[in-house]
Amino acid sequence: MVIKNPRRSSPLRKKRLKVTPLSPIPPFRLKLTFSLLCLALLALMGRVAQLQLVQGFALEARARDYQTRKVQPLGRRRSIVDRRGRLIALDEKRYRLYAHPSKFKFVGDLLGVIRRPEEVAERLEGVLPLTKKKLLEAFYAEETGVKLIEGLIPSTASKIGNLRIDGLDLEPYVQRIYPQDDLFSNVVGFLDYDRVPQAGLELSLDNELLQKEKSRSYRFGRDGTPLPTDIEAGVFAVDKEHVHLTLDARLQEVAVNALREQLDNWKARKGVAIVMDVDNGELLVLASTPTYDPNKYWEYKSTLYKEWSVQELFEPGSTFKPINLALALEEGAIEPNGTVYDSGIVNVGGWPLTNWNKKPNGLLDFAKVLQVSSNVAMVNIIQKLNPSNYWERLNQLGISRAPETDLPGAVPGHLKQKDLFVKQPIHQAVASYGQGFSITPLKLVQLHALIANGGRLVEPHIRKGFLSTITTNKETFKKDDLLLSPDVTKTVLGWMESVVEKGSGKGVKIDNYRIGGKTGTADQTNDGINYDSKICSFIAILPVENPRFVVAVAVDSPKRSYAYGSTVAVPVAKKIIESLIVVEKIPPTNNQTDFLSAQS
Repeated sequence: MVIKNPRRSSPLRKKRLKVTPLSPIPPFRLKLTFSLLCLALLALMGRVAQLQLVQGFALEARARDYQTRKVQPLGRRRSIVDRRGRLIALDEKRYRLYAHPSKFKFVGDLLGVIRRPEEVAERLEGVLPLTKKKLLEAFYAEETGVKLIEGLIPSTASKIGNLRIDGLDLEPYVQRIYPQDDLFSNVVGFLDYDRVPQAGLELSLDNELLQKEKSRSYRFGRDGTPLPTDIEAGVFAVDKEHVHLTLDARLQEVAVNALREQLDNWKARKGVAIVMDVDNGELLVLASTPTYDPNKYWEYKSTLYKEWSVQELFEPGSTFKPINLALALEEGAIEPNGTVYDSGIVNVGGWPLTNWNKKPNGLLDFAKVLQVSSNVAMVNIIQKLNPSNYWERLNQLGISRAPETDLPGAVPGHLKQKDLFVKQPIHQAVASYGQGFSITPLKLVQLHALIANGGRLVEPHIRKGFLSTITTNKETFKKDDLLLSPDVTKTVLGWMESVVEKGSGKGVKIDNYRIGGKTGTADQTNDGINYDSKICSFIAILPVENPRFVVAVAVDSPKRSYAYGSTVAVPVAKKIIESLIVVEKIPPTNNQTDFLSAQS
């Protein structure tokens, strides 16, 4: 039997701990540790110095890049307004929406979660004018960069932004809007899809219509709050200037509607109406039809983009007879109280020339010449002028020069060369009743303003200047020297008044208003040989006692029978004049003294 020693087997016996005696730390270890700490501190100071002194500017620039957003200008254009401030053209902010289906996420989604296109389509269906089916077709077509729609208005874009869906991008841009639709398209023109001007004032005033914009830089804090420091002066300034036109939208609408009605009634090709202030050349109306909607220009033929009243020529016909009578008076070839004989036919260089109705009118005073629109009488009158002087007078009027105007694309008229005109009497003869040369309707208006304002040639224009919320910069237009004497123009104006009182212009007569006018029905050719169509026109001056406006109407190629200036153009002019009287507050007059004295 083995007996164990209880001391050895007891679990309660404690193990003895070994005690190491203390000893001093060697000095070299302290020195080493201190040296390492000093080196680390020097390295840290060197790094700080490098960041501050060497890399400081570069790091600051990087920080500013992260904090600063540079906003490029959208290329906005100034608005265009009529004489009373009604908007004709303006820029509005629009948005394009792009989708990236491979990145669709909703707010609160975990990292790596991608939403299915069906989920996104459900949220967008009630916001966009697109069905869920159309949206899904677009989403499954490409993984990224899918253009869903453009032309979104700001309120719709805001709704999409509030959905806070990752993978949807809104791209802002500006779109040119024409609130008056086709009312001013012949004058204003339009911008194409790339905002490149293609016609009208948009093209001719391109540089002036561009707003004075520049890139803008904003600094933001981490939470997106704009920082008030380092903002350039004027960065929030907005160009609020408008291009201010002389045109009146109310009168323009009356003119366009009246022209359209006549074109439909007479199956005509086109028409134009012009109203001009005879004192300063401001155009209140410059209407033509058919025309186009600049908001949908791609739906129309490009031939409609030009304004034919300033870009196409026509033979003015009898509407030029008052001008020729004024030239004859100025040259002393006729006297105010004189007469001329109309035999119904006159032979010039072997060419028989007749009146429009092939009938003689006998002995006529000059007011009666205009009333019956006698071609033969006009030939006899002009034959009294020296041919060279007659050509010089026509040339002085600027027949073969483009009128000085701010209207885009104005073209010069066509007058025979002096040698040919002088040597062949037939050219002088046909010019006496407004044929054998050509001008634009705008030029005809400018020349009749001579008779209205006492002989001054004013520049037709449609731009007043730049209008802002503070000041208006009115542009001035020069007035040339007198081309006709006031006495001559007053006499001719009295003869023109007799046309409205007793002649072919009676259809424009308005009670208690004195109006002078002249109708015209000129044959025209499209191939240079056959005169197979006509242009019917009428020009009016009012009020006679204190002339303020010239109104002109021309209708090209009416197809029905009995198409004359009196039947086709006069009704349009009357509607315009009635509206003009109201809009411009022209007072009535019952004084007929001047008219009666002109007839005595």
